[in-house]
Amino acid sequence: MKRKHLLLVGLACAVAAVFAVGARGDAAGEIGRLAELMVWKAGAVVADMGAGDGKYALATVERGGAAGKVFATEIDAKKLAELRDEVAKRKLANVVVVESKEAETNLPAECCDAIFLRHVYHHLTKPAEFDASLVRSLKPGGRLAIIDFPARAGLDPVEGVPSNRGGHGIPQKIVIEELTAAGLKVEKIVGDWPENDYCVVFVKK
Repeated sequence: MKRKHLLLVGLACAVAAVFAVGARGDAAGEIGRLAELMVWKAGAVVADMGAGDGKYALATVERGGAAGKVFATEIDAKKLAELRDEVAKRKLANVVVVESKEAETNLPAECCDAIFLRHVYHHLTKPAEFDASLVRSLKPGGRLAIIDFPARAGLDPVEGVPSNRGGHGIPQKIVIEELTAAGLKVEKIVGDWPENDYCVVFVKK
């Protein structure tokens, strides 16, 4: 009986490990694809807007190496604290955690070679103001990637966003209209992103 119990515990641990590796692998794979699309070079400065639990920001650090720099931004106080704790625990000197605002990235002007928003853009309540801030935060020739999805059934509404989103999500067409109005140029559109998302890459003229 004891042997059976140990086998079950071992199996459970193995399954958990597989899921953990899979989760990391998914983030690393997505960031790898994003790095190629956005042409991240050695020493690139990249910002993850709305970094959440930091999974994608940390994958960005691994991709960029010691020569690169990553800004991990968040608006939620609890997530900010958790991000700062994780960065401190890992002793990541090239990661800067920044508190962003509803209409402001709070990043320095022209600091970033690349900025990405993953499942974040459809939450923006002041998109025009935030878009202007994104453009200011990009270096000339810098790139912005929006990874998002059209409105999906079964998701709770997002409060305070413009009505043209059509529900929880945002049409790709609206993303393109708003960011080209902010002064960016569409460079690439990828329709087969993981989780049935799309990815639009813009460049600062």
